[in-house]
Amino acid sequence: MMKKIFSLALSLTSLLGVNPSDAQNYPTKMVRIVVPFAAGGNTDFTARSIGTKLTEVLGQPFVIDNRPGASTNIGSEMIAKSAPDGYNLLMGGAANAINVAVLAKVPFDLLHDLTPIVLCVKGANVLSIHPSLPTKTLSELLSLAKSRPGQLNYASSGVGSSNHMAAELLKYMAGININHIPYKGNAPALTDLIGGHVEILFSGVPALLPHIKSGRIRPIAIGSPRRFAAVPQVPTFEEAGLKGYEASTWFGLMAPAKTPKEIVSKLNTEVGKILASSDIRDRYQVEGLEPQGGSIESFNQFILSEIQLYTRVAQAAHLPKL
Repeated sequence: MMKKIFSLALSLTSLLGVNPSDAQNYPTKMVRIVVPFAAGGNTDFTARSIGTKLTEVLGQPFVIDNRPGASTNIGSEMIAKSAPDGYNLLMGGAANAINVAVLAKVPFDLLHDLTPIVLCVKGANVLSIHPSLPTKTLSELLSLAKSRPGQLNYASSGVGSSNHMAAELLKYMAGININHIPYKGNAPALTDLIGGHVEILFSGVPALLPHIKSGRIRPIAIGSPRRFAAVPQVPTFEEAGLKGYEASTWFGLMAPAKTPKEIVSKLNTEVGKILASSDIRDRYQVEGLEPQGGSIESFNQFILSEIQLYTRVAQAAHLPKL
């Protein structure tokens, strides 16, 4: 009888994909971190910098696998449906929460098919305008928009993108009417802002910084709780007079649901230490990113709040499900 019980226990462990001793000794082989974007962006940078440090600390290679496409759903679905053994991870982000709000169908359930590990970084969107607009402050820009309803155009990197939702949140909270001009990516949107073909754009600090310094665009406010060291002259929306407004991009490490708690906890602890290190903080500051960290539960609650926020914004903007 005892042999049968032991055999059944082994079978169940095999089905779960992880031996308890493997979880305790994790990792014992290469770990894959899928980035659902092409190489070179902030998500990729975050994953590679953390992956390099985890390789050093845990003694096994953490390899980045870029799987862009379908509004991050190709790479994200791959991990959501991978074995929950700790060797398949996702560097997810704001796009995952936005997808729940704006897409008619997502091929996996963000809240049930993925397990949050740790919130890694936040990067704020900066509201910038073309210098031809006769405004230098947020209050002046909002007054101008209200005096010209439907006449000012804002660019985005596409319908449902984080900078699209940042602008729609501004419209919702400030009660203004500005037109959306979607582009196929942030680069062409920024090019047209510089050229004066559109008047307004939300974008991350790294892409905007050289053009802010050259004076080709004018920053108005940054959608973070605090000013960023990379652009210390740019006030937060709170400071500029729009209370409660925040437009942050974010990236966090996730795993397939049912990944052993021991592995998730270990990764949360180790990544938290990495994010608290001075060299990582200095590197991220240059990129316009703020290291986060925190508990598994706080990350889970943050994801829930992001889904709720973007759902409210999509409904207020009357965005049809894509």
